[in-house]
Amino acid sequence: MDVIDGDLLKLALGGRFDVIIHGCNCFCVMDGGIAKTIKSLFPEAYDADCETKVADKGKLGSYSLVKIVRGDVSFYLVNAYTQYDYRGTQVHVNYDAIQKVFEEIGTEFDGLKIAYPQIGAGLGGGNWTVIKDIIDSSLVNQSHTLVNFKSE
Repeated sequence: MDVIDGDLLKLALGGRFDVIIHGCNCFCVMDGGIAKTIKSLFPEAYDADCETKVADKGKLGSYSLVKIVRGDVSFYLVNAYTQYDYRGTQVHVNYDAIQKVFEEIGTEFDGLKIAYPQIGAGLGGGNWTVIKDIIDSSLVNQSHTLVNFKSE
C-alpha cells in the first residue's frame, strides 16, 4: 500500500487513478463523509447505488460500479458495500465485507491503479490498522494507494 496526502477525487479527476473506491452502507444513503461529496460531484455513482435494493444485507461485500467520464479523463468509481447501517454511534463497518469486496476488486481490476480513503475507519467506526491489513492482504501485487485527505 502506497500512502499519499491529497484530495482523492481531485487526483482521480486529474487522471492519477483508474479506480477509486469508497465505503457505502446498504441503505442507498450518501449523506456523510466522502460519499456526500461523491454524490454531489458524481451523481451517476449515487444513481448506481440507488439501482440496488435498499436495506439489503446481501449487498455486504459487493459493490456497484460506474465509469466516470469528464472530458478526456475516465475512471471507475466503486461503491463498496462495507457496512449495513449508518445510523447511531456504534461501529458500523463489517470487516468480512471489506475483505470480500477488496478481493473481488483485486480480481476485477487487476493491473489498474486503485485508490481509496480510509474506508470504514471514519464514519464506519472501524480500526484502520485492521482494515489496512485486510486491504493489503486482498490486493497483493496490485498498485493501490491510500489517499489521506488533505485539502489543497
